[in-house]
Amino acid sequence: MKIIKTKDYEMMSKKAAFIVASQIGLKKDSILGLATGGTPVGMYQELIRFYQEGMIDFENVTTFNLDEYYGLSGDDEQSYRYYMEENFFKDINLKPENIHIPDGMADDVSAECDRYNQLLEAEGGIDLQVLGIGRNGHIGFNEPDTEFKVGTHFVKLDDETIEANARFFDNPEDVPQTAISMGIKNIMQAKKVVLLANGLEKADAIKKTIEGSISPQVPASVLQLHPDVTFVLDEQAASKLDS
Repeated sequence: MKIIKTKDYEMMSKKAAFIVASQIGLKKDSILGLATGGTPVGMYQELIRFYQEGMIDFENVTTFNLDEYYGLSGDDEQSYRYYMEENFFKDINLKPENIHIPDGMADDVSAECDRYNQLLEAEGGIDLQVLGIGRNGHIGFNEPDTEFKVGTHFVKLDDETIEANARFFDNPEDVPQTAISMGIKNIMQAKKVVLLANGLEKADAIKKTIEGSISPQVPASVLQLHPDVTFVLDEQAASKLDS
């Protein structure tokens, strides 16, 4: 486990973007696992800048997103497919056929989960998985539970997660209650993992993740078992760590 503490959100974003860019530099056809939410936006902006300056090339890169709200089409402004297009994909040369995001409108959600797991397996797994973390310690939409969910699965979102995501919606009642998410096994099979966290509201979750017991009640704590995980934290998110 490696912990990188940065001064602020800007520096956290730059450091994370450098880690991703280095992965692509080492392996042109890297398979990246990508996250959404407020935290990685700055990282995506930095990666776009790297691309525009000719420092990296996404032509042969393949991406898999962690999750998608169930019941939202890719054209919905609140869907994670739309988020990725607006915040990243439209400004780089990633091939559309190399972009993979769960289908939030799938009629058979179980079959969609199986399809996504099979795609991941067919590609040989993820080289570098980017993660954020929820205030309750979730990664992807793997919510606190009595057991770790293994593969891509259908999930009912916790009230705390719904409340946290309400800031992105005009009306709180519009926030989806369910989602499709990669499971803990999918994430742990990634060769490398980088988790980003900023802000004081993430400090408790970070402390439990890094220094607490491994428990499905704090899903991110399972990363203690990963052989190559890097935490990139701003000062506030790291403020409750003992060291």
